[in-house]
Amino acid sequence: MPHTELPSRASIASRLDALPFTRPHLRVLTGSGLGWALDAMDVGLISFIIAVLAQQWQLSPAETGWIASIGFVGMAIGASVGGLLADRLGRRQVFAITLLIYGIATGASALAGGVALLLVLRFFVGLGLGAELPVASTYVSEFAPAAIRGRLIVILEAFWAVGWTASALIGYFVIPASEDGWRWAFALGAIPAAYALVVRWGLPESPRWLALRGRLAEAERVVSTFETAADLQRTETARPVAAAQSVAANAAQRVGALWSAEFRARTACIWLVWFCVNFAYYGAFIWIPSILVQAGYDLVRSFAFTLLITLAQLPGYAVAAWLIELWGRRATLSVFLAGAAISAVLFGTASGEGAIIATGMALSFFNLGAWGALYAVTPELYPTSLRGTGSGWAAGVGRIASIIAPLIVPVMLASGGAPLAFSVFAGFFVIATVAAWGLVDLRGRALDER
Repeated sequence: MPHTELPSRASIASRLDALPFTRPHLRVLTGSGLGWALDAMDVGLISFIIAVLAQQWQLSPAETGWIASIGFVGMAIGASVGGLLADRLGRRQVFAITLLIYGIATGASALAGGVALLLVLRFFVGLGLGAELPVASTYVSEFAPAAIRGRLIVILEAFWAVGWTASALIGYFVIPASEDGWRWAFALGAIPAAYALVVRWGLPESPRWLALRGRLAEAERVVSTFETAADLQRTETARPVAAAQSVAANAAQRVGALWSAEFRARTACIWLVWFCVNFAYYGAFIWIPSILVQAGYDLVRSFAFTLLITLAQLPGYAVAAWLIELWGRRATLSVFLAGAAISAVLFGTASGEGAIIATGMALSFFNLGAWGALYAVTPELYPTSLRGTGSGWAAGVGRIASIIAPLIVPVMLASGGAPLAFSVFAGFFVIATVAAWGLVDLRGRALDER
C-alpha cells in the first residue's frame, strides 16, 4: 500500500542511490546538458569573434585580451555567489536565473558599437555563466544513482563539446559570411534566455536539497516519480538510515566549513586543480584561432582547423566517462591531465597543417576528458549542506586563472611564441596532475547528506 507518512532525509538519499537509470534521469541530464551546451557555445564564440574584431576594430593585444578576460571576471564572482545561492535558494532556481542573465547579455552584445560597451556586457555574460556551470553539475550529481554518478557527470560535461562544436560551426559558416557576422553569432547566443523558462518549469528541484530544507513532502513527490518510472515501490523492508546533522546552516558557516579540519586538504587540492586547468585551457583554446591567424593562416582556414580540433573533445569525454567508474576519479583525472601536458608541448612546437591538427586534437581530447573528470569529482567532495558552495568556490578560484591567462598569453607569444606559451600550459597541467592525488575518491559511494 502507498505510504502517507513523510520520509526521512536519509531515506530520500538512499532511495535515490538505489535507483536504476530512468527516463526522468535522462530528462534531468539532457535538460541540464542543453543549458551546458549553450554555455559552451557562448564561451567558444568569443574566441572566433575576438579574431574578427581585432581586424575590424583594429584592436591592440591588450584590448583583445580584456575582451577575453572580462567575462572570466564575471565568472569568478558568479561561481562563488551562485554556489552560495544554490545552497540557499535551490539548484533549479539558480540554474534558471543564471541562464536568463547570460542569455540576455549575450544577445545584447550583438548591438555593441565599441570596446567599452562590449566589456560591460561580457562581464554580465560571465556573471551568469560562472554561476550556472557548478550549479548544474551539483544538480545532476544529486539525482544520479551512486553506481553511475561519475559517469553521468562526465556525460553532462560532454555537452560542452556539443556547444563548442556549435560555436566552431558558427565561427566557420556565420562569422566570415558578412561584416556583421559576429553580431549574428552573438544574437544566436541569446537562446539561453528562452531556454531558462524550460529549465524553471520543466525540471524538478533536487530532492536532496528539498529534504535538507525540511520540504520532505516535495522531496517525496520527486523521488516517487523516479521510482514509478523504474517500476519500483517504496516498501517497509528498506533499511532505515539515520540522517546526520548538517555541516553548515548559513553562508558564513558554509564558507568557513570549506577550510575546517575535515575539508581543508581536499579544498586546497581541488582549488589548485581548478586553477591550473582553467589557466591552461582558457589560455590555449581562447587564443588558438588568433594564434593560427598569426601563423599565416587566413580566418576561414584557421576556423576550419579549430573546428577539427574541437571535434576531438567528444571522444575525450566518451573515454573519460567509461574510465571514471572503472579506474576511479583520481586515476582518470590524473591520466588525462598528464596527457594534456604532453599534448600541449607537442602542439606548441608543431609545424605544418597535419601536425597542428593532430596535436591540437590530442590536446582537445585529453584536456576535455580531464574537465569531465574534474566536474565529476568536485561535488562529491562536500556534503549536501555546502555542496553548491564547495563546487562554486572551486570554480570561482579557477576563474581567477581564466582571467589571468588570456592577458598573459599575448605577452608570452611576443616573448617566445607558441612554444613558450604551450610549455607554460603544460607546466600547469603537470601541477594539476600532482594535486589530483590529494583528492578523495568516492567512486560508487553514497553522497554525504550532512
